Amino acid sequence: MLYHLAFTVEYDSSQSQADLFKIWAEEADAALAAKDAGVVIGLWKVVGERRVFAVVEVDSPDTLDRILFDLPIMKKHGHAVDVQVKSLRRYEDFAADVKERLG
Repeated sequence: MLYHLAFTVEYDSSQSQADLFKIWAEEADAALAAKDAGVVIGLWKVVGERRVFAVVEVDSPDTLDRILFDLPIMKKHGHAVDVQVKSLRRYEDFAADVKERLG
């Protein structure tokens, strides 16, 4: 199953940018390792924002939930991370369904 993940990372005045970057660097290592392993299909950082988009492929929503719980940024900074998750469908499958419905 494919999922689009949109991460928004916040931090408050009690935390320095350097502290956030330390956590984010650990997260980057984990994310790039997941990409090398084929779980993460693509990763994008939004310019000028603390937002990251990812497309991942996992076998179930339960697996995705477990992965999200174990991310370094969620373990160390989860109170300030918002993750929006959307299930994706391959466009080729959608196009085939449309054509089939036309007869």
